[in-house]
Amino acid sequence: MLGAMFTGRLPLARDGRGRCFIDRDGRVFRHVLNFLRSDTLDLPRGFGELALLRREADFYQIRPLMEALGRLEVGATGGALLSAEVDRQARTLHFNLKRAPETYELCACAVTVFSARLFCTSAPFLQLLCRRLSYRGRDGAAPPQPDPGRPPRLRLEWTPRPDELPPEQYGKQRYRELSAVDPLGGPPRDVPDTSALLEELLALALAEGFRLDAVSPVDAAVLDACSLRLVRH
Repeated sequence: MLGAMFTGRLPLARDGRGRCFIDRDGRVFRHVLNFLRSDTLDLPRGFGELALLRREADFYQIRPLMEALGRLEVGATGGALLSAEVDRQARTLHFNLKRAPETYELCACAVTVFSARLFCTSAPFLQLLCRRLSYRGRDGAAPPQPDPGRPPRLRLEWTPRPDELPPEQYGKQRYRELSAVDPLGGPPRDVPDTSALLEELLALALAEGFRLDAVSPVDAAVLDACSLRLVRH
């Protein structure tokens, strides 16, 4: 959000002397600036405006600050924080289709690449989620793996195969589909888009004691959201 304001992508008000004017809480903004300077959340002892600071971090869409505040909040209660950001990108794939022994046709089709970035302060929950999901591609089926390091993170990327894209061309691109494993032994469920992923994530998180804390954009339906935040106390 701040980057968009100062690069001209969003309108920015100015006062009579040409100074930028942002109609937000000025006292709390100093903590936002300090975090951007040092990449560290340093709050004074007894700071009592965490909710306001989190609201400002959400307004400016500073994800690292939102995660740091979430860790601070749930750490005080011994709980856990889970956040998910999803995205999709439409692309055009060009490929050669063999029509005869020496005849090839240049073809094109639209593909959609879906992605998700998940962050959770509970490593066991991310491991459980990985066991519930499975990639399917030219190398067979395999569960996703969390990123090494702490706090635990998981990045997912999958591309459903369009009907007009031949399987061999799909495999050449090393695309992968995503499915959800039935813990009761039933057939796996396709995860065709980010809405289906959020539905699987919510079902598992709610069963593990999390509750929905924030949706972005705020007026979006939960399964159509760009990001979700869940907490467990």
